Amino acid sequence: MAPIFSSFLALTLIIPLSNAQGPPSPGFSPSSRVSTVAFNTGFRNLWGPQHQKLDQGSLTIWLDKSSGSGFKSLRPYQSGYFGAAMKLQPGYTAGLSNNEEHPGDHDEIDIEFLGTTPDKPYTLQTNVYIRGSGDGNIIGREMKFHLWFDPTKDYHNYAILFFVDDVPIRRYPRKSDATFPTRPMWVYGSIWDASSWATENGRYKADYNYQPFVGRYTNFKVSGCTANSPASCRPPSASPSGSSSLSREQALALNWVKKNYLVYDYCHDPKRDHTQIPEC
Repeated sequence: MAPIFSSFLALTLIIPLSNAQGPPSPGFSPSSRVSTVAFNTGFRNLWGPQHQKLDQGSLTIWLDKSSGSGFKSLRPYQSGYFGAAMKLQPGYTAGLSNNEEHPGDHDEIDIEFLGTTPDKPYTLQTNVYIRGSGDGNIIGREMKFHLWFDPTKDYHNYAILFFVDDVPIRRYPRKSDATFPTRPMWVYGSIWDASSWATENGRYKADYNYQPFVGRYTNFKVSGCTANSPASCRPPSASPSGSSSLSREQALALNWVKKNYLVYDYCHDPKRDHTQIPEC
């Protein structure tokens, strides 16, 4: 039996939210509690090594007509805090996805940036897959946020927490074993051609006249309980309470993000079969 998540999984990205007023302060910086690790200490190339460059702690990966690229953590985790600072390419990036796609029966948690056209913001999509098959039978738990990107710059209190700039943007609580990922997972990052669905459901495709499409990663943070950690292992806290519950300040910031940036919530989609998503 694969071990279940012992507390929570937190994922974070450092991407500027460009609303002039900005969200209220969450009052807590989980990223500051986790030390940065060198890429080779926590990760390795997974595919497309010729489209991947490591320079003074900064990893650059790119996509052109011949290939994309991806990387993978050195070990699987059952819980933890995982983050990186990312710089995305401005301009025409339609059809691209900065995430990793996997076949086979597995659990999966995603933060992915979907490519866009110059006059529109990036879409940040968060997904939670439980026992997904990768063959079209996946039941995704998606929430999408529109972010203008500036290229110049509960059940036993368990949850998956998503952050941008230490601001919580989504909390997915564990309401039952059936609706929560329970198997250890690897940490992946990649860039690839997802023209069939990524930008406005495939309306805009990748245009290789604009290649290469580049993503840059720095400030890697990997800290948590590996698949082989003892049951007593506890991951870093993503809230001042030391649990996966949000503080009052974090909850206010989360509600502000939902009000100003949320554009899709699967729980409110009338086209979804809600018998398949009982957590809603």
